[in-house]
Amino acid sequence: MDLTDFGAGAQYIAGRQARGSGEPFQVVNPADGTVVEEVALATAGDVDAAVAAARDALPGWSSATPGARSEALTRLAAVLGATADDLARVETAQTGKPVKLATEFDVPGTVDNAAFFAGAARNLEGKAAGEYSGDHTSYVRREAIGVVGSISPWNYPLQMAAWKILPAIAAGNTIVLKPAELTPLTSVMFARACTEAGIPDGVVNVVTGAGRTAGEHLVAHPGVAMVSFTGSTAVGRRVAELATASVKRTHLELGGKAPFVVFDDADLDAAVHGAVAASLINGGQDCTAATRAYVQRPLYDAFVAGVAELFAAVRIGDPRNPHTDLGPLVSFAHRDRVAGFVERARSYATVVTGGPAPDKGHDGFDLTRGAYHAPTLITGAAQDSEVVQGEVFGPVLVVLPFDGDDEGLRLANDTPYGLAASAWTGNVHRSLRATREIAAGCVWVNDHIPIISEMPHGGYKASGYGKDMSQYSLDEYTQVKHVMFDTTAVARKDWHRTVFGDR
Repeated sequence: MDLTDFGAGAQYIAGRQARGSGEPFQVVNPADGTVVEEVALATAGDVDAAVAAARDALPGWSSATPGARSEALTRLAAVLGATADDLARVETAQTGKPVKLATEFDVPGTVDNAAFFAGAARNLEGKAAGEYSGDHTSYVRREAIGVVGSISPWNYPLQMAAWKILPAIAAGNTIVLKPAELTPLTSVMFARACTEAGIPDGVVNVVTGAGRTAGEHLVAHPGVAMVSFTGSTAVGRRVAELATASVKRTHLELGGKAPFVVFDDADLDAAVHGAVAASLINGGQDCTAATRAYVQRPLYDAFVAGVAELFAAVRIGDPRNPHTDLGPLVSFAHRDRVAGFVERARSYATVVTGGPAPDKGHDGFDLTRGAYHAPTLITGAAQDSEVVQGEVFGPVLVVLPFDGDDEGLRLANDTPYGLAASAWTGNVHRSLRATREIAAGCVWVNDHIPIISEMPHGGYKASGYGKDMSQYSLDEYTQVKHVMFDTTAVARKDWHRTVFGDR
């Protein structure tokens, strides 16, 4: 099976690839503006068909043994690994991310996720069976919820598809995934890989459509039992509103504005290199990317100088070139949005380096044809300014000074978001305090960005709730049932007198 053949369309329903019933849409390579594929978008009718396929597949898949589901996911990991080069190539074409990031991060991370959930499928945890009341034996069952409707974002299309699909189906659910219409291709490839791995038709379905039509119809669909969404906080509120109307379970992984807190005893060289990597990963289009660096005053000037020097050395160019560090942003519209944040900041802060991209890349690639923006370092912004508080989602780092530890931690928590953060220090007591007091779902110490399949990913506050990856994620996609057996065989039980009769 050629996973890269999109001639049949960008919908995947009941084990078959198909064209949507809606308007044509061009998937554009943001590096040069060329069309990667033209697809037909899904309509509400296509969503209905996908939900129906998922409902038809649910009884068989949810009743399969954990071992059978595990074996299927093990085969899926092998299929994904065998097509790794194709996945990386298509991911780079539709997103513009450097091929070295797709090859060394996105694809192997997805394969590892599949392998992890193959194991997790056999580990449905519950409280030990026992006679907790004395007269009854109780035990806990973890059961599938039903059809899951998931919406994934454009920044990590392949990995986010995996984060949505794998725990859901490992737990026995079936799923309809709506990827972002800007970047749907590797999500379709993932669904085709599921079929090749022997996962039954209808267990994994993909509908490529616009949020206002396909997305909202999926979230509100009466046949969907749970909704999982990754994207902006604003859209997450709308998803929650629609899901709440029919009392669906929701899982929301929303925006972020991650602080990067550098104390005065930190390894300056490590912090500078860490800040550059953490702020520029995926062009800064990462909700856990470092966006606000708070640096204790003794290190502030040296930190700013060090980051500026490294930013200037970042190789911008053709994302297909394995030596390119920074590719384009996902679209021209998004590039203009990021540029707007930077240009407005010039009126109240200092743009130390960055802004519009140069005309030529490190490899001579014509950057004017693509949605490029140079790595941008900003200082002198007020804590309540737009560039400090707003989610820019681009290669932009704002650096602010602080004095005492109390101030640094207060500033780190001073946004509505709480997805990720990092603390940089050589003092164990400082690190323990920072990890305890920073309100975020993940806090790194002396690093920023690494994730692993065994550990959960998810936020606090306006960054949402629920966990991706890890056993915690599998649990999110199950419902807990308490089963209780009488052990006495007594017809008239003592507690009955509280309702009728006497002792």
